[in-house]
Amino acid sequence: MAALIEIPSSVLGERKIEVQGITKEYVNGRERMLALQPIDLEVRRGEFLCIVGPSGCGKSTLLHIIAGLDKPSAGSILIDGQPTNGPGPDRILIFQELGLFPWLNVRENVEFGLKMKGMPRKERKERARHFIQLVHLSQFENNYIHQLSGGMKQRVSLARALALKPGVLLMDEPFTALDAQTRDRLHDELERIWAETGQTIIFVTHNVREAVRLGDRVIVMSYRPGRIKREFAIELERSRSLEDPEVTLKAKEILFELRSEIDKAVLAEYSHA
Repeated sequence: MAALIEIPSSVLGERKIEVQGITKEYVNGRERMLALQPIDLEVRRGEFLCIVGPSGCGKSTLLHIIAGLDKPSAGSILIDGQPTNGPGPDRILIFQELGLFPWLNVRENVEFGLKMKGMPRKERKERARHFIQLVHLSQFENNYIHQLSGGMKQRVSLARALALKPGVLLMDEPFTALDAQTRDRLHDELERIWAETGQTIIFVTHNVREAVRLGDRVIVMSYRPGRIKREFAIELERSRSLEDPEVTLKAKEILFELRSEIDKAVLAEYSHA
């Protein structure tokens, strides 16, 4: 089966994101906790990168630093070769909690960021409807958030992010709270949208099989202080499913690498109990 997306030769290998020597230390009085060891990472334009690791390894911290929502203790983030200084419209982070406004309907939620940017009403309405259609929610654009299922809410959040046309889409365990059937459908939707938009995506997850299902590359992070322990290229044809034998086999390989870090996390929890 042919891949859903191919990176054009003109941008093949082109760096979209550069993480240079990022560290993060938290200080509480006399106590210091090193969350991230120096991390160096490059992400290509149009790449779908997944990050896995045990709880407390700093996956979300790294994502927040790339988004500009947290400051590193040392190091820098470059987007298209330019250093970042705080959050910007070129990077959008989708949280597990979504952050949708219950007093707004679907279209108004998708329009919200565009309205804040000062986009004229007619233009933002047209753009919102385009991305609502992209996530297959056109018939629900006038519904309020409480009238939607969990999977539909995730689609609204994705449409709102895409409407801003960011260069980088950051996703922090967005499907964790969903049932398996809904999650599988959203895997298909996300892959389709990624293929259509050519977004650069960094996706944090605890689910190794999900990472193999979606990613071009999977990074395994060590337990605290977090560092990149190993990278795995996922050279399986698309589209994939969680049940594919090749996905299962690759996930087992990655899980073998990850298991020792999970054991360290469990031991740390017991030692502090």
